[in-house]
Amino acid sequence: MNQRIDLTSLGADHNLAARETAQSRISWPVNLTPESVTYSSDGHLLIIADELSGRHAARELNNQGLASITLLVIAAASAGSPGNSDSSTGSENPLEEETGVESLLEDTRLLSVHYAHDWQLEGYLGQFTLTLPHEDGGINLAQASIGRPHFDLVLDLAQHPTLTLELLPPGYTAASWGTEACQQAITDLPQQVGEFAKPRYFQINHDICAHDSHGKTGCTRCLDVCPADALTRKSGRIESWIEIDPMRCHGAGSCTSACPTGAIQYRLPSPVDQQAYVERLLAAYRLADGKEPVIRFAEADFLAGESTPAGHVLDVPLEELGAAGQDHWLAALAAGAAEVRVQLTERLPASLRTLIEDQYHQATTLLEALGHDTRRLSLLDPNDSERRDAPPILPSIARRTSTEKAEFTSSSDVGKRDRLNATLAYLTETGHPSGQRHIMPAGAPFGDVAVNKDTCTLCLGCVSVCPTPALAGGKASPELSFREADCVQCGLCEEICPEDAIHLVPGFLASPERTYRQVRKEEAAFPCIRCGKPFASVSTISSIKAKLADHPYFAGDAMARLEMCEDCRVKDVWQDLAHDPESQLKI
Repeated sequence: MNQRIDLTSLGADHNLAARETAQSRISWPVNLTPESVTYSSDGHLLIIADELSGRHAARELNNQGLASITLLVIAAASAGSPGNSDSSTGSENPLEEETGVESLLEDTRLLSVHYAHDWQLEGYLGQFTLTLPHEDGGINLAQASIGRPHFDLVLDLAQHPTLTLELLPPGYTAASWGTEACQQAITDLPQQVGEFAKPRYFQINHDICAHDSHGKTGCTRCLDVCPADALTRKSGRIESWIEIDPMRCHGAGSCTSACPTGAIQYRLPSPVDQQAYVERLLAAYRLADGKEPVIRFAEADFLAGESTPAGHVLDVPLEELGAAGQDHWLAALAAGAAEVRVQLTERLPASLRTLIEDQYHQATTLLEALGHDTRRLSLLDPNDSERRDAPPILPSIARRTSTEKAEFTSSSDVGKRDRLNATLAYLTETGHPSGQRHIMPAGAPFGDVAVNKDTCTLCLGCVSVCPTPALAGGKASPELSFREADCVQCGLCEEICPEDAIHLVPGFLASPERTYRQVRKEEAAFPCIRCGKPFASVSTISSIKAKLADHPYFAGDAMARLEMCEDCRVKDVWQDLAHDPESQLKI
């Protein structure tokens, strides 16, 4: 069972032919007219540097088609400050010891030069704002120097770059003067003048977002993983929500892989189309008599620059590696892949690599819990062609029937969690689930909720904030039910509960029980004392009476109103007003 399969005996050349046939029949789903955003740059450049480096850069950029050049000289302040100059001469003013300084000053005499110790920079191509602190409020340097609200481009030559994001906004370049990177930046800057379009990589469905509800904060997974700082939390009077800035977004895909509900979806292609492509590719490969396929998820740019892999390796050419996560990897195994390999690259941002490794650990824990060999999934280091082309260790998992496949996925109406649950259900059927709860990496969207029956009043506040169908109320009588397969462990239920009666229980339950809806608390309904209509639970009425015992509105006989339904309560109030005309004047 643990012996590596010898693909030579299976016919490696035949697999190559089968792969070519499959790839010729199945096209990667590309949106030919994706929704896009547009940058507009007139070529107004801001250079952040010590004066010597800044003037040298400005001189090289003269007559290069830029509309204007402004130099912000980062004056020497305290050691280690963002604006601290790092002159090799140790002089306070490096111009004093520069050979040919007169020529340099003459060539840059029209340069708009400003000095500062502190500043704040934000924006992107065509919309950069640099603010200088001032006792009367911040000074917009672009407005002060060139009479415009924004700079279009920024060349940052400071020792400590102003922006330190893993994926920098377009239009911003950080380099050290005299380096190859700096010279390349100077060459590229004039090419960043004009209008430029790029796709809107993502769309967000706030209706299923688990970030916030009723002013309570839940899931923050997408905020924690974005390497471009393109996601922000926006707050209103009552609730907060997640916004994606399409101008800052690089399409890294980390947010869509981290999002447990599918509220954030990648557009190029959509998750459903991507998963359907893998299924069709595997089906076409087997139809051409290919043996034991290995699905490799890799970036299209990486694939274009490497040698041809072995015939049994079927590549999924992603725009960005983060666009596929554990749900896609496991679905590929369920669709008939013998193994899934994820191709890492050297240019992968550290935060994205951390996310992919976290997704890998989650996926292998799920495989182990369901009784499958964890070697079916692996991460490939860059340029490791030996592991890339290695024959699969195990034969493919038993493939689904056509009926099972039709029910499995490929519908735009099926959400991310439903697709993942379908995959896990199939892996459960074909594996040997332990029946136990398995510890998952921190933050994994799997787990139970514990309900304290003694303190829960069935107010159903938890149901009102739950972004999935995990928690539900009763239709005919007061009850609280829970389905673990739908729970993403966002914590909103725990945050909203006024009685502190509900708590998260992280971990993956490798048992069919996970998919059953279970009643966690139920009790008889409380009937209205006037009309007899059931309108709440007994414990809810008891709790409300205790909390409002001292409220003047319910003093004396009025306390009985708490035992009335909404309609009867209103009628009772108006009857009191009718019998006491003077009380009407107090309304």
